[in-house]
Amino acid sequence: MRSRDVLTYAYEQVEETFTSTVEGLDPDDLARRVQPGANPIGWLAWHLLRVQDDHVAEVAGTEQVWTAEGWAGRFGLPVAEAATGYGMSDEEVDAVRVPSADLLLGYARAVHSRTAQFLAGLSDEDLDRVVDTNWDPPVTLGVRLVSVLSDDLQHLGQAAYVRGLLGG
Repeated sequence: MRSRDVLTYAYEQVEETFTSTVEGLDPDDLARRVQPGANPIGWLAWHLLRVQDDHVAEVAGTEQVWTAEGWAGRFGLPVAEAATGYGMSDEEVDAVRVPSADLLLGYARAVHSRTAQFLAGLSDEDLDRVVDTNWDPPVTLGVRLVSVLSDDLQHLGQAAYVRGLLGG
């Protein structure tokens, strides 16, 4: 098995878990905070997709699915088009009111498809390519892809936990 096959499988697991976590939720469930300061499911789901879309597009040298395929307009959120959720205040998190689970699922499929397409073209040697020199040591493609997976899985776990608290 090649590294790209392992990464592809891992990102497929993210997509599967994502679907079961948000499917069937209404906009109020997606926006509900279980306590002040806790992130709602809709924000967690949107954020993990935005980070994956942003980071994969950067290393692939492509435009993000968010803008290239018109998802930013479909969501119609009152945040900057480039926003990924990183460093948002509570007020900004509240502004990310996702219109529907179906919209999230559509964006998730589009992000996953772009990610799978990128991964399919990778060789094991590609994973050693430095993609970010702002860190010491510099970040390689392999490290960046695993970092995104880690972020995705952490936020999915949080969202699934919140869904359980909401009775879903």
